[in-house]
This record gives sequence, C-alpha cells and structure tokens, in this order.
Amino acid sequence: MSRRPAPADRRRKVQSAEFGLAVLKGLADIGRAAALGALAQALDASPAKIHRYLASLKQTGFVAQDAAGARYTLGPQALAIGLAAMRQINVLDHAPAELAAIADAHNVVAFVAVLGNRGPAIMRWEESMQPVTVNVRVGSVLPILWSATGRAFAASTRSALIDELIRAELAAATPAQRKLVASRKAADAMLADVRAAGCAAIEDVLLAGVSAVAAPVFDFAGRVAGVITALGASNAIDASPGAPLAREVMARAAKIGRALGHDAASSAAPARISAKFEALSGA
Repeated sequence: MSRRPAPADRRRKVQSAEFGLAVLKGLADIGRAAALGALAQALDASPAKIHRYLASLKQTGFVAQDAAGARYTLGPQALAIGLAAMRQINVLDHAPAELAAIADAHNVVAFVAVLGNRGPAIMRWEESMQPVTVNVRVGSVLPILWSATGRAFAASTRSALIDELIRAELAAATPAQRKLVASRKAADAMLADVRAAGCAAIEDVLLAGVSAVAAPVFDFAGRVAGVITALGASNAIDASPGAPLAREVMARAAKIGRALGHDAASSAAPARISAKFEALSGA
C-alpha cells in the first residue's frame, strides 16, 4: 500500500507549483526576453532558486532560452495554453455585467451584437427604467449604414460580407437615407469619422426619436468580437461622441476587450485603431 503524502509534503508541492506559476507570470509581466538577474529582481528571489525553476520549466516547454542562453521567454507550451484560454473566452460571457452598468448609470437600453451572415445581430439586451419605444430586440438584425451598431462594425473591420451589405443598403436607400449617405464614397468618409472618434453615434436615423452610440469590442487577435450599443430617447440622452455616455460605452467595450486578451493601449487610442484598420485593408 502506498503511503499518502504528509501534509507538509503536500504544502511544499503546492508552494512549489505556486512559485513555478509566479515565474511564468513574471516572464509574462516583463513582456520581453529577460535575463536571470532581471527576473530574480522582479520576483524578489535568489537567482539560484529562479534558475532551478527555469530549468524545469524549460524542460517541459513552458520556458525557452535565446540562442546565447542568456535570456528567457515564455515557451511554446505556455503560448499554447494562453491561446487555448483566449479561444474559450466569449464576448457574450463578459457583456451582461457591462451592459447592466451602462443601463444603470445612464438610464438607457444597452445591448451587445455580433456579426452574423445577414448583418449585426442583437444577442444580449439590458432594459432601462426610461421607456423607449423600439422595434428591435434580441435576435434582431440591424443595418450597417443606418444603425450605430452597424457603423461601429463597418468602421472597425473589413470583410466581403460588410462590403456586400453596404452595397445592398445603398441600392435600397430611401430618399431620406440618401440625404445622409448618398454614395460609397460618402459611406467611407462617414466610417472614417467613426474610426477617428472611436465610436459611432446616430440621432433619429434608424428610429425616429431614438439616439444611439456604439463601440467595438476587440479580441486578442485584434478582430471585432462584438459591438456594445446604448440607446435612448433623443430628447433624454446625449449620444454624441465625447459625451459621458459615449465615453462610458467605449470604456466598457475596452474592458470587455481586455478580458478577451486585447491590448488595452491599442483600444484606447482611436488614431491607432484607424492606422491599424488602414494597414489591414491595404488602403
């Protein structure tokens, strides 16, 4: 019969595992190849102790060394686990709490949409205390050009589907809609303004008497995972870019993006978003 490990042995194993994870987190926090001394200083531990753990982590593929053997980085196993974790994170898992926070703080309807094969589809919805008459709900598909949600998607990503939807909407536009966006050139200029602002805002465009502001949520790969939108009666809210509601929506979208592994610095700067979009689109 095998002897069960004594409590002291189990504690040492747990502490050993915890310190191994601390070494990995230290490498991740440094964010670049790190020398043994730098890592020891960051973790406030002796270089000899750090070296023992690095040797074990290197053997299992969680740590790698450069060609000279002087610096350490996260290895392929650590990267594989990180990517697997990111793939399991869904924008819909993190959106409800942020939608509730927006609705409570500003007394607006808040929802998250994802891009389906017919356009942006509403997936989660948070009501407001203020009555707002709208004909959209969970499952509704929104237009690209005539909704803040659609504009946020189109301004932040480039795809054949979005191009096709824009062409179809322009071809079917009403006279009133053509006064807002008359051509593909006008649509591109409008979307450039959305990228510069970091959010899309409309007033009495999709629905009379209703204003909305929307911001994209980026995932770890820089793709748009969804769009957060707040809407309310035009005479009761200020949905313009730069207003408190727009700042709140962008901040909540950025928070969800961080949970999805997106670099917060890139999501906080509209100019960087614009440059990134132009580079991806080949413009």
